[in-house]
Amino acid sequence: MTVDTALTAVLGRVRSVLPARADYAVMARSPRRNLLAGLTVAIVALPLALGFGVSSGLGAEAGLATAVVAGALAALFGGSNLQVSGPTGAMTVVLVPIVAQYGPGGVLTVALMAGVLLVGLALLRAGQYMRYVPAPVVEGFTLGIACVIGLQQIPNALGVDKPEGEKVLLVAGRAVVEFVAFPNWTAIGLSVGVAAVMLAGARWKPTVPFSIAAVIATTVMAQLFHLNAAAPIGDLPPGLPAPSLAFLDVSAFGSLLAPAVAVAALAALESLLSATVADGMTVGQQHDPDKELFGQGIANLVAPMFGGVPATAAIARTAVNVRTGASSRLAALTHAAVLAVIVFAAAPLVSKIPLAALAGVLLATAIRMVEVGSLRAMAKATRSDAVVLVLTAAATLVLDLVYAVIIGLVVAGALALKAVASQARMEQVDFRPDVPGEHSDEEHALLAEHIVAYRIDGPLFFAGAHRFLLELSEVADVKVVILRMARVTTLDATGALVLKDAVEKLNRRGIAVMTSGIRPGQRQALDAVGALELLRLEGREYTTTPEAIAGARKHLEQAGLLPLKHRPHRIRKAAR
Repeated sequence: MTVDTALTAVLGRVRSVLPARADYAVMARSPRRNLLAGLTVAIVALPLALGFGVSSGLGAEAGLATAVVAGALAALFGGSNLQVSGPTGAMTVVLVPIVAQYGPGGVLTVALMAGVLLVGLALLRAGQYMRYVPAPVVEGFTLGIACVIGLQQIPNALGVDKPEGEKVLLVAGRAVVEFVAFPNWTAIGLSVGVAAVMLAGARWKPTVPFSIAAVIATTVMAQLFHLNAAAPIGDLPPGLPAPSLAFLDVSAFGSLLAPAVAVAALAALESLLSATVADGMTVGQQHDPDKELFGQGIANLVAPMFGGVPATAAIARTAVNVRTGASSRLAALTHAAVLAVIVFAAAPLVSKIPLAALAGVLLATAIRMVEVGSLRAMAKATRSDAVVLVLTAAATLVLDLVYAVIIGLVVAGALALKAVASQARMEQVDFRPDVPGEHSDEEHALLAEHIVAYRIDGPLFFAGAHRFLLELSEVADVKVVILRMARVTTLDATGALVLKDAVEKLNRRGIAVMTSGIRPGQRQALDAVGALELLRLEGREYTTTPEAIAGARKHLEQAGLLPLKHRPHRIRKAAR
């Protein structure tokens, strides 16, 4: 490949992930409906952005900056017309230990590195592999995230200072102990009240943003009645900070690479999952997974320059966007613009929101993330699905999100391989000479006494090949074994080696092995390990089973076990 050809290929790959004119042309359709949808989403997103900013450890202003900058850029450059991006609970779960270990500068550096990785994944066209994530892993992952988000809110919901520690279970436990010693009923009343209003309102009027109404009501109460026990968010700077790379610590790149990979993996997984959910809620919408990764990469490259945290698509906000009638990127852009106005014009008011109220918002969000019906259906589907779901959820709660997904994928893959391998069968089939009526019953019996035929059905690969070897090695004392391989669906190097080993064992016992129906796709694996050459020994590979039977009869004649007069005059064609 020449330099010019390589450069052309790279430029073509870049152009393939950039937005096209058609992506923006859709924005001219139904502008009023999309503007109203964007306004509704902004009202829903405001308390969530504040809450996730606080939960991440970088403050409410970081959550707002992320919602504005990342929300706008992901909408402009992403691959979905319906996606709404910003700070999310899942990302907050990953960020807490990074903040504890590396501080705010480490988080912003990680966001920048994750953005580079996401752009790289887009150029490598990695978005297509999202469909290989099993549903039990996604459901377990979501359940685990919901539990972690809920536990993270315990200190603010109880009105106590957040205890030291990274493990969410330990921190929540310490907060409960501190609350028991010094109860703060005002804080717990506000948080429970906000959560109750949100949950009841969602059942009554799902499209109405009860979260903002509940937060406004609790903020007014806290100010009117001077509820000192309800700690507010604190002062927020008016507007967004000027873009800067002063936070970047080049010397820490090596130690921050692993967290950056985790953040990028989570951003890719959650964004593509959210886009898939959005497509399923509409008719005629189809996201481009690689463009979506590119958009999330650009968002994470720019957001930290304005003090934002790593961003990803938000499933809950995207669902609200779709339900309120959004059909183009205009809705997500409107959501970002409305939040920007709030940042510039209403920062003093937003700073008075009690932390307990935000904790109530996030507690309700965590509860609504859990789809009981889906979990019940997944658990009842198969035992393997239930195991994967529970294991992924537990790993999310105890370890971290990326490890949880990896564990879920590995276990799901192992169980799937086991299930596939168990479908492989090697059955002895009735021996039938090729043309009925040409031989007497005595001759039929004589042929059957020396020849045994096996039909191999299903995959012959590493997960179940050794069981096949064991079964084949226990063949009774006959002179010829016919292996009918036309129904072998998959054959890998392990399966080919096992087959070769079995043939060698039988040959050492003086048993000739005939094969029939080897498919063209199986020959490469057999030839690579030397099995094909062995199977062709003395011309013992045949196209059809009747031809293999004729070859077996010829072998018996040459061995003196059958008289030459029994050689057939013709061979009947049959299914392989």
